[in-house]
Amino acid sequence: MKQKVHVAVGLIKNKNNQYLISKRHVHLHQGGLWEFPGGKIEANETVYDALCRELYEELHLIVNHAQPLLRISYPYPDKHVCLDVWQVDDFSGDLHSSSGQAVHWVSPDELPEYSFPHANKAILRCITLPECYAITGKFDGKADYIQHLKHCLSKGIKLIQLRSPTADSDMLLDLVNYSRSLCEKVNAKLVVNTDAAFIERCNIDGIHLNSRRLFHYSSRPIQTDKILAASVHNLSELEQAIKLEVDFVVVSPVLKTKSHPDATPISWSGLEQIVSHSSIPVFALGGIKQDMLMKSRQYGAFGIAAISEFWGSIR
Repeated sequence: MKQKVHVAVGLIKNKNNQYLISKRHVHLHQGGLWEFPGGKIEANETVYDALCRELYEELHLIVNHAQPLLRISYPYPDKHVCLDVWQVDDFSGDLHSSSGQAVHWVSPDELPEYSFPHANKAILRCITLPECYAITGKFDGKADYIQHLKHCLSKGIKLIQLRSPTADSDMLLDLVNYSRSLCEKVNAKLVVNTDAAFIERCNIDGIHLNSRRLFHYSSRPIQTDKILAASVHNLSELEQAIKLEVDFVVVSPVLKTKSHPDATPISWSGLEQIVSHSSIPVFALGGIKQDMLMKSRQYGAFGIAAISEFWGSIR
């Protein structure tokens, strides 16, 4: 049985929008690679207490405020690592490494130049992902669609999934054309709920695979410079999504929803169970309100996804 290691990780950002990374000593597991700082959680220690202790012992930093960001589970050949990642947005102290590790402040654009352990890939992805994911809902014609989309974008949503189950590929292409310029004006990303072939027809930021399409592929079907997301409802679908190297998954339904009243919610504990097996970021969907982001993060999810909460009705 593999050794299980539970680690508290700090995603520390300074006022210059730079992230703190440190280099692992060569004799350690994953030695010579860069990582986001932190350390093992001791028995009877909370994640927050471990984070504060490790950052002070290793880097002489005092955590003034931190909050959960996401939880990642990654199976290395020799051990299983659980990363409890916290966003540290207020800290003090005189930064220096107690053990002589190299430490750097790095901008988001520079992070790809550094080599990280595989388990850190999800953290790197979250730095580029918005925390709220809006899914388009019902609409009555082009004008109504545009009105709803403008309303959604006006709420500050930066990640939109265009989903229209009844639309054929030509109609979907028309909707993309309506959407793209509106999204670009506010620097929002547009992904389309469709198959991989569609991305060759238009300039979109990525695609979202539903749980049925998820099993149409045996490897990642689009390039890594595009977003690949997927819907999952159980561990089997999560396993397939991980196999396809998707960038994030949406887990549903967490709570009871009006759109799918007959679907049995998995509850917060069910969400946490799926997260405990995920090496990629998770968004919670199903009865989720915008003020539930922090609660979702307490159960290990990175973000929230919703239809009615963001698309909603326009009065």
